[in-house]
Formats: sequence, structure tokens, C-alpha cells
Amino acid sequence: MRVLICGAGRVGHGIARRLAREKHDITIIDENADLVDQVSTDLDVRGLTGHAAHPDVLKRAGASDCEMIIAVTHFDEINMVICQIAHTLFSVPYKIARVREQSYIDPAWKNIFSREGLPIDMVISPEIEVGEAILQRFRTPGAVMSATFGKGQVKLLGLEIDDQSPLLDTPVDQMRGLFPDLSARIVGIGRGDSVRAPRSTDVLKPDDRAYIAVLDEHADRLTSIFNRHNERLDHIVIVGGGNVGLYVAKTLERESNIRIRLIENSALRADAAVAELKRTIVIQGDGLNPDILAEAGAPKADFVIAITNDDKTNLLICNLAKRAGAKRAMALVNATELAGLARDMRVDAVLDPRALTVSQILLRMRRGRILGLQSIEDGLAEVAEGVTLESSSLIGKTLGYQDLPDGVTAAAIVRDGVVHMAGPDVTVRAEDRLIVFYEESMVRKVEKYFRVSPDFF
Repeated sequence: MRVLICGAGRVGHGIARRLAREKHDITIIDENADLVDQVSTDLDVRGLTGHAAHPDVLKRAGASDCEMIIAVTHFDEINMVICQIAHTLFSVPYKIARVREQSYIDPAWKNIFSREGLPIDMVISPEIEVGEAILQRFRTPGAVMSATFGKGQVKLLGLEIDDQSPLLDTPVDQMRGLFPDLSARIVGIGRGDSVRAPRSTDVLKPDDRAYIAVLDEHADRLTSIFNRHNERLDHIVIVGGGNVGLYVAKTLERESNIRIRLIENSALRADAAVAELKRTIVIQGDGLNPDILAEAGAPKADFVIAITNDDKTNLLICNLAKRAGAKRAMALVNATELAGLARDMRVDAVLDPRALTVSQILLRMRRGRILGLQSIEDGLAEVAEGVTLESSSLIGKTLGYQDLPDGVTAAAIVRDGVVHMAGPDVTVRAEDRLIVFYEESMVRKVEKYFRVSPDFF
């Protein structure tokens, strides 16, 4: 697919890197020549220096022939104009824009992004995506990652394995026999720098990352089995009062009675947070100051989440909070090279906003009836939920560990609103909603599972 990316910042760079790995034809535009040169050199993609909202620049970039345009500059309004021009002058089939200002995506103004208004096919709101990911972590605090499928009925949890796990050195297909009342299935194993779909005889080792599909109501029990107990959250400290921090605090105020303390360094933003929040105590100060952290109660907090706009600051804040006594700490980290430092700095989990954005874009690029998608470990693997059509090669197949090709593991089927965890006793039918884990090399193979076969006609 020919894709035009407008904006060569961290998000644009991350999107370009992932799409280039999948052999898409990428051109990236930015006014900053240094950023364009960096992306072009790092990724071997075409780069163009210029203002992406100018028609002549888009024309030189090949907008007339591209199939998708992704506008992720730092300015919402420029992203909207880029999509409008791409539609009006170049008839680009699919247009994606990053929109950060929450007023634009308020349901009251839902007609803004329509053919009659601004012809944008997909609006990416990083703040909401990151905020929801944080809330998912709060709901399953023992997991290093969490995602939902099957309209919330199935969770995918990433759990770190320690030397006390009851499943150490046990073949993955024996999990059902050991815990017959637990609806869960190990679908992926991360070890070192790799992630793979397991076969029936594969076993978990200390320091592995296990990716497990589990029925939502069994998630708490699963984490307790893996020695990741879900203690009740009573006290949360949020460091960073921007859009994400406010979204998380507001949602927690609505959904729970958790005590929330929000630290914000900017006096202006702190005052704005006070005006918008009802029960949250807002503290104006530097989250790197141990006295400020102590004032917010970080040493006794169940969870400290650092979501400032600086990766290094977030990691240091979490490290300080853990050293002071916080039970868990999570940091927002954009740079992949910094995310690897999290464990050494005693940070329990990191969130990569680019990974969330890329997952949404990849969902639109995947062919076939794919309804949901989650990228795993910077694209080394994916989990997708798709509808099996009558012509799918999966129809009639069973879903044991040995029944699908190497690199693919079925997680579950949702049929008529009922979840069936995958296994050798589960057979695929037409119109099933199949949730499947697969390695990066199997993307095209999995797409075919959810497409109409030419032989069908």
C-alpha cells in the first residue's frame, strides 16, 4: 500500500518504522529537514521537506497516487486541513488524522468528521487511547499489559514469570488440566528479544513474558495463580496533569472511590485541573521532588503513574516512588530504547503511546473482516479479532496448539455472545469471532483467514 505520513516526530517516525517493516511504500513529510533526513536514513523511506498542508507539497509527495494519508503533525488544525486537501484535490481513499483537543471529539460535535464536514475516515486521539490503557492496567494491576477483545468478554494479559510460578517447566497445553475451572489459554511467550506463538510442548521459564487470553471474570484468579495478586486499589498518585492525567482522574472519580492525588508542575495547568476535578487533590510542584511525592502520599500509594511529557522524568519519578515504598509504578515512555531500562529502574510497567496509535492504524490496513487488533512488543507479534467467513480455510478446523501453522495460536471464539476458549475440542464455524495470536511473519497468512477466497466465487 502507498502511504503518505505527514509529520516526522516521534509518532510519525514510529508509524513509518512499523509500516516500512511490512514493506509498504512510505513517503514522509515534515518542515524540519533534520527530522526528515533522520527518518529517511533510519528506515530507507522517501522523505520530503515542506509544509504538509500545502497542495504543491502533497502533489510532489505523490498524494495523487497514494491509498492512505496519515496526518500526525503537532497541530490538530493542520492535520484536519491536510485530510481535507487530500480528499478535495487528490481523492485519497483513506484519511487518518491525529486530534488531541478533546473539544473536537466531543460527542456533541460528532458530525464534524463526516463527508459533509471534514472528510476524515479515522480520528486518532492519543490521550483517550493512553488513558484507557492506563485504566486497563489499574483494573488488572498484576499485568504488564492488558487489552480486551470480544466486546470486553476476553482479556489478553501479559504476565512476567518468576521462579515461584506454579506453571514453570510445565507444557502450555497442560494448563487446562491443572486448572480445569479457569477459562484461560497461553497464546504467546516472550523470551529475551523474541516473541513467539507456542506449540503444545513449550514450557515457561523464569523471566519469560506470558501472553494469556482469559475470560474477563477469571482475570483476577489468573493473576493470582501467576503470583500477581490483584490487591484492591485505594490510593493512586498521578504525576502529570495534562489531557491524559485529567482523563484518568475524571474517569476514576466517576467509577470508584479511590483516593487520587495529582501532581502538576505548571501552576496554570494545576489551576485548570482544580477547576475540572471534584474529589482529586491537586498538588502544584515537581514530581521529581521527594517532598512533593511524600506530600501526595506516594510512599504508601498502591499505584504511581508518571505521565509527564518527558520519558526520562517519568522513569525517574517511578524509581523514586518505588524506593520510597509505592507498591507499583508505571511510566509513559515513547522511546523504545528507554523502555528497556524500566526493569532495572524498578518500574513495573511502561506504556508506549505510539504502539497504541500504530495498533489502530494497522487495524485499518489489515485486509478482511478484522474487528480488533493489538500490537505486541513493538510489532514482534499481534493479536487480532476477526470474523470467519464461509470460504475461510479455517472452517471445520479444530484449534489445538498443533492445529494451526507454526507462528499462530488461537485464543478464543465468541459465538452467539458466548466465549469458547480455543482447544482441540473447539471447531471453527462461519461467522465466528475468532481471536488469534500470531508472529509478525504470519500477518498475511492470518489476513487470509478473514477474507473471501477467490475459489468461493
